[in-house]
Amino acid sequence: MNKRKRFLITSLILSFGFTSFQFLENQYRFYAIGLLAIMTIILFFFSLREGLEKNMTLLTLVLPTFFTVGVGIFWFLLPVNFLTRLPIIAFYAIGIYVLCLTMNIFTVATIRTIALLRAARGVSFVLSLLTSFLIFDAFMSLKIPVYYLVPLISFFAFPIFFQGFWTSSLERNYERNVFNISFYSSLIVGEIAAMLYFWPVTVVVGSLCLTVVVYILLGLGQAKIETRLFYQTIREYLLVGILVFTAMFLSTHWSG
Repeated sequence: MNKRKRFLITSLILSFGFTSFQFLENQYRFYAIGLLAIMTIILFFFSLREGLEKNMTLLTLVLPTFFTVGVGIFWFLLPVNFLTRLPIIAFYAIGIYVLCLTMNIFTVATIRTIALLRAARGVSFVLSLLTSFLIFDAFMSLKIPVYYLVPLISFFAFPIFFQGFWTSSLERNYERNVFNISFYSSLIVGEIAAMLYFWPVTVVVGSLCLTVVVYILLGLGQAKIETRLFYQTIREYLLVGILVFTAMFLSTHWSG
């Protein structure tokens, strides 16, 4: 069976599992998301098995799994109406297939040069941001105490950063530099989340702010790893951060 067929099978099976959420009671939804996340790991391992080894290539399993978790949690925030959820099912199916293609490019690129690598990095970057937003939005919607919220967000941000920075180096062996940048970036996101906890912003605005922080840190970190961290690059990313912070500040209702 060729890879394209395996990618299609993976997308169809996971989409079918995702659709079955519609018929589950609320008390089973988190178990279902966990089960689907495990299925995502298994099916992506099946799809990419030629390029996966006991090394850094296993990071290609991170983003698909987190994408499943993020979309799965967001699914239960939608109105209980199949017609409103149908576009999410289609989006998830397309996203999984695109991730299959993207992660396959990364595994191949670890052993030889491939022309589509730049495009794959762009797709991975965008999906990392989207996944981050969905996960942040879910956690901030829970309204849990700050001493639970901050560790959770930092914990989930770390793998997203780790796989994101790895796509810039594509080294098959462990790199301490990539780990350190990922660790400190996830701590910064956690600290910003702590600040937003006491800031009177809506869940969506807070989640967007954290996603912009991921955008800035991931972009700057990838530029550093690729040795293209120029003054112009830093200024562009920081300008985005300043604009978002200013917009959030002006849109905040301080009167409570």
